[in-house]
Amino acid sequence: MGEEGGGRSCGTPRDLQKLKQQAMEYYRENDVPRRLEELLNSTFYLQPADLYGHLANYFSKLAKPPSICRVVGKIVLDGLGLPTLQVEISCIIQNFPKFMCSVVMPAHFEVLENALPELVDAEEAERDLAVSRAMEWANEAMTEELWGLLPANQAEVDRRLRLFFDNKVQEDKERKELERSLEEPVHVPLPVTPPPPLPPTKKKGPKPGRRDTLCERPILPSEPPEPILYGSMAVGAVSLAVAKTSARLASIPLYLNIALLKHNQEHPMTFTMPLLMGTVLSCGKSSPGKLNLMKELICIPHPGLTTKQGIELLLEIQKQVNRAMEMPPPPKSESKKGHDGSKRGQQPITGKMSHLGCLTINYDTIEQPLTLIQGICSNLGLELGMSLHLAINCAGHEVMDYSKGKYEVMVGTYKNTAEMVDLYVDLVNKYPSIIALIDPFRKEDSEQWDSIYNALASRCYIIAGAASKSISKLLEHRNISTPKSHGLVIKYTNQTTVSDLVEITHLIDGKKHLAVLGSTEAETSDDSLVDLAVGLGARFIKLGGLSRGERVTKYNRLLTIEEEVIHNGTWGCSEEHNFSYFQEGATATMPEEVPGPLDSIFPTEVVEESTKI
Repeated sequence: MGEEGGGRSCGTPRDLQKLKQQAMEYYRENDVPRRLEELLNSTFYLQPADLYGHLANYFSKLAKPPSICRVVGKIVLDGLGLPTLQVEISCIIQNFPKFMCSVVMPAHFEVLENALPELVDAEEAERDLAVSRAMEWANEAMTEELWGLLPANQAEVDRRLRLFFDNKVQEDKERKELERSLEEPVHVPLPVTPPPPLPPTKKKGPKPGRRDTLCERPILPSEPPEPILYGSMAVGAVSLAVAKTSARLASIPLYLNIALLKHNQEHPMTFTMPLLMGTVLSCGKSSPGKLNLMKELICIPHPGLTTKQGIELLLEIQKQVNRAMEMPPPPKSESKKGHDGSKRGQQPITGKMSHLGCLTINYDTIEQPLTLIQGICSNLGLELGMSLHLAINCAGHEVMDYSKGKYEVMVGTYKNTAEMVDLYVDLVNKYPSIIALIDPFRKEDSEQWDSIYNALASRCYIIAGAASKSISKLLEHRNISTPKSHGLVIKYTNQTTVSDLVEITHLIDGKKHLAVLGSTEAETSDDSLVDLAVGLGARFIKLGGLSRGERVTKYNRLLTIEEEVIHNGTWGCSEEHNFSYFQEGATATMPEEVPGPLDSIFPTEVVEESTKI
């Protein structure tokens, strides 16, 4: 086998020679001849078949532990048919190379809908460059960096990956400085002549009979996005692939390996499943209707339900939403202007499947999607605020109109930051089943984050998603309280390592914040995110809707893990995974049965005790 892409393969002459030298040293250090003589004496009376098996087991224990011998990067397609990175890990096991596992890393790019063609083309070119550079890093350097390391030594693997990334950042910085120095023209000083004086001008006052109006000052542009180095996806993908390899070698699931890393190799007594955040509707900026503020309407099954029961509930709600799209709207009398602000009668409700795994619907007011869910719950015999709760991903950064300095909550309807706080407070007052708002503002409006937190903190979680900094920046500054919130949405992308995830969740836990493990917009069919959420003890997991294969596969993984922990007797619940105190008069526990006839669609039986809290 020759060398590929500059990386080290498992069978080059140089590697084989090195293995021979290591074998000779091991032979001398462990006094193999004496041990062999003792073994032969102890097995003298065994039958040949038994002897061969005994010898094989004995020498397998003396073999060197599996070590990393090869890292391979490939370009594959994600759930939207867009390019992304796959990383494969091979190890030397008993002197033979063996493929262990692969991981597909989702790209960090947002999905552009209804965008200008030139913007879409520019992002596609940027994505292609980021993914191809990541493949080059994996093939050309990662094998050399990690060759010979034990996969179980996650800390050392991530330390080397971090050093590798830091070197790449420094190289990129030096390259840009060199390019700037070459582009700078040589300035020749010219004689300076004073400009001629301007003629005096008359100040024009306001015209008579016309009131002078002051335009609101446009707000400052958003902060520039954090720089992302092309190729950084390789760091996160390799780190996760090594963790997965370690789990496979130890014959344990990935979530257990992650939990051992978080708890210093102490086996947790119980596992608490993360609470589901399932997206059922999308009415954001890219939707065909007038409503911009509700990028995701999210349903959260009550903590007293198992994951299996929660998924059944989400499926039933999604089914009812689909039926509502097929039904014609009720007749409505014509009026100059209806209650919803439209000038015509009620329009037919239409929708299309979104990349988030849910329907994008043409609603025009904030109340319409909430009223729809209320009606569905009423038809199913469910009570909002008891068996089901709501959350809204407001995506404040997407609805800001920078020319006006206001949020365009609906087409043609603008609100300043103070009015937005009032809007959210009124919304939670009217719909107390809303227990979480994600990104109600863009991150620059820190005063409004403080205001809404002070107004709603005792009734509703305020969560920072896009408004939060990247994991690397959070760990660098050790500050997760800006903007002020109850918790953060964590997405595993770019140069984030498994060790970084462990560290950031320790920081979040120490601050009594919430960790929400969230999928990216352009997801892959890799289900490792679910194991990360369970192993790290995340409070919530946000996967999108129950459509599209790349999202359904993660829900299926949740079901599998829950079945395993119930079977192993390690299923548990946490008092922290309860938010019923947000609703007045709600009790801390669920009834033994969920209100309403919901027959199970899953054949696997779950222990009855697991359905109670």
